[in-house]
Amino acid sequence: MGEALAATARGVPEKGRPVFANIGPPEILIGLLVIALLFGGAKLPKLARSLGSAKGEFEKGLKEGEQLSAQADDEPAKDTKDSTA
Repeated sequence: MGEALAATARGVPEKGRPVFANIGPPEILIGLLVIALLFGGAKLPKLARSLGSAKGEFEKGLKEGEQLSAQADDEPAKDTKDSTA
């Protein structure tokens, strides 16, 4: 038990626990600051717009896929033939 506490204190994840589970608000804030430094203040709004439009396109694609799947489920199978003939 003492080894697990020492490993957690060193930042080593427990067995079976993903590494990214240890990310908290301070780490997210540091990541956002690094992004701001890399892209600069002028490019951040452009980056946010492109991410927003990409998210919208992804959601649109998901809806279209769900609609096609629902249509395929509603249509009877056309390739089935009466095998008793």
